[in-house]
Amino acid sequence: MSATDIISMLALLLGGLTFFLFGMNVMSGGLEEMAGGGLERTLKKVGKNDVLGFTVGAGITVAIQSSSAMTVMLVGLVNSGILAFSDTFGMIMGSHVGTTLTAWILTLNANSGQSLVMVLLKPMTFAPILAFVGIAMRMLSKKTRKQKLGEIFIGFAILMTGMSFMSESMADIRQYSNVLAVFSKYPFVAFLISTVFTGVIQSSAATVAIVQALALSVGLDYKAVIPLVVGANIGTCMTALISSIGTNKSSKRVVAMHIYTNAIGGVVCMILMYIVMIFSPTAFDKSAGIIAVAVVHSLFNIINTIAFIPFKKPIIKLCEKTVSKSKDEEHTVFLDERIFQNTPLAISECKRLTNEMAELSRCAMDKALSIILSYDEAVAKEVDDCEKRVDKYEDRLGTYLVKLSGNQLSEKDSHGVARMLHGLGDFERISDHALNIVELSKEIKDKQIKFSPDANNEIKNITSALTDIIKMTFDSFVTDDAGLASHVEPLEQVIDELKDKLKNHHVDRLQKGECTTSLGFVFSDLLTNYERVSDHCSNLAVFTIQLNMTNLDAHNYLNGIKRMDNTEFANDFNMFKEKYGVKE
Repeated sequence: MSATDIISMLALLLGGLTFFLFGMNVMSGGLEEMAGGGLERTLKKVGKNDVLGFTVGAGITVAIQSSSAMTVMLVGLVNSGILAFSDTFGMIMGSHVGTTLTAWILTLNANSGQSLVMVLLKPMTFAPILAFVGIAMRMLSKKTRKQKLGEIFIGFAILMTGMSFMSESMADIRQYSNVLAVFSKYPFVAFLISTVFTGVIQSSAATVAIVQALALSVGLDYKAVIPLVVGANIGTCMTALISSIGTNKSSKRVVAMHIYTNAIGGVVCMILMYIVMIFSPTAFDKSAGIIAVAVVHSLFNIINTIAFIPFKKPIIKLCEKTVSKSKDEEHTVFLDERIFQNTPLAISECKRLTNEMAELSRCAMDKALSIILSYDEAVAKEVDDCEKRVDKYEDRLGTYLVKLSGNQLSEKDSHGVARMLHGLGDFERISDHALNIVELSKEIKDKQIKFSPDANNEIKNITSALTDIIKMTFDSFVTDDAGLASHVEPLEQVIDELKDKLKNHHVDRLQKGECTTSLGFVFSDLLTNYERVSDHCSNLAVFTIQLNMTNLDAHNYLNGIKRMDNTEFANDFNMFKEKYGVKE
């Protein structure tokens, strides 16, 4: 074989490998998009049950055709606080078994004497037809699901074409069978080469596909196939290892488990193979075909999984010792970049975290209102802690949402992201006002301010109104209840009127000498904070109401409903006015 032939062969092999990896990426991406956030939400539900975890882990890996992608997904979910490290055992073992499907796909029609790979070498066969159907669906369909299905078809066709290129590149390698014989003579060398090669290309499926191409074009015995397949399983851990850079300790333990279960199983398999060869040197001399490679791949992962089931707790402890967790490590609860590209999941998790932020903001305000007339240092500290956590949510979640808004979003998703972005600011400002109220409460205590009975009753009355508007606003936001949110604006208008009336009453008391100036400043500041909190509640409610509308326009919406000829608004307004009204 000339140098030109060698270069041509390597170019075809690399080209085929590129097509194979790209096709797999396109296909798995389309499958993930079709599933939306359902894959990850399912993982969260089944994590506590190892049997369900194994089943779902295997099923999802079959769907996305990559155990590495599955592990990276788990790393991101654990790093985000969605999953606990200990809940990933069954899923990881399931992913090891699920990834073997690719090798079986490549053996289609092999039992008829002609593999699918060979069929693909002929013109006008399965892959080009599937690619044509896929591109037609991608370009002509207006529905997102059909477009994604088209991408899956395209990815599968590219994957199979890549496999045919790799097989073709091996056609002239028969004359170098003495080089390949090294694999049979020195299985450990084959094991190391496969491990390193898979680590470089980051795909065990691609390595196993190359082994199948060699078995089909050149012929390999089991002494070469077994170490090549086992090495591929260990080398694929490199993807997860890279993905763990910059993550917390819990997610690094997921990678450690992935590595340990593959590496320990692989080393034990190689040791057993050498032991058998000592007693029976010719035990693995039989030729292994393309189907045999798939069988070896499946058996190794299935047996490895079964063997590790009794050792779940020791493996978890080993991972915890390998990646020790410092006592003062703060748990990261924010979204991980690894799930950013899965738009439906990212939006779902952003909503979950926005709801968490809302509850923190609500908690801060409820606690602040509870001590307005009876300051408590411990409660004040809790409000301060909540406010600081809300600030972190606004900073990190806000940055993430801004990036997410650059993704291709449907109209509904776009509105949801815009609503969350608006909501972050309102929740943060409400927690700030909670801190202001606590400071006013402390001032009342430090200065030993005593409100008049009328002023006390007025504060309790408007506090009750504010408590109600906060409950309606936050409940409607968390549950996306537009009907409940529609009652917020009438109450906000009543609170505005209450504030004005209470200020007028306060001026009257000042003129009558029933109130001091210093007390008056505190009273006025308190009413101002209450009124501004109700304004933020109004903002949140409006965007909840408009979630399913075409355009988000709070100003025009409010102008439209604040007319007393609006029967629903007028009824609510009068009801709240009667409930919280203050006598002139």
